Amino acid sequence: MKVFLAVLLCAAFAVAAETKIEKKDLPAAVQKAADEQTKGAQIKGYSKEIEKGKTLYEVETSVNGHGRDLTFDATGKLVETEEEIAIDRVPAAAKAAIEKASTGGKLNKVEAVTHDNKTVYEASITKGGKKSEVLFNGDGTKGKE
Repeated sequence: MKVFLAVLLCAAFAVAAETKIEKKDLPAAVQKAADEQTKGAQIKGYSKEIEKGKTLYEVETSVNGHGRDLTFDATGKLVETEEEIAIDRVPAAAKAAIEKASTGGKLNKVEAVTHDNKTVYEASITKGGKKSEVLFNGDGTKGKE
């Protein structure tokens, strides 16, 4: 029971760490970088979160009808992108691993997540009424974010 409560508390804290904000609340360097990176995109919203003691700013966008989220540090450096992509754009080995993982279920969406110049493919899958996410590297091995 204690472990369950600890997990629940950690989950609540993690959710509480992300705060919806307005563009005007972004540091100037982040505003400038976000404007450069989101030309032609529809802005859906902004948020601020603290991850491993660092303050990060996320800009949620839509580009040509698919989601694309950009995360910046306080200096305006782009640290991560998450872009919804078609399964056909995933490297063959990762695509095969995703298709295998989704066997008997439904593949909801796939995102290419790029962090530190490394891309992993995150698939959202529903099986037996339960939604889960799996990560694979381009070579089809299990990935981590």
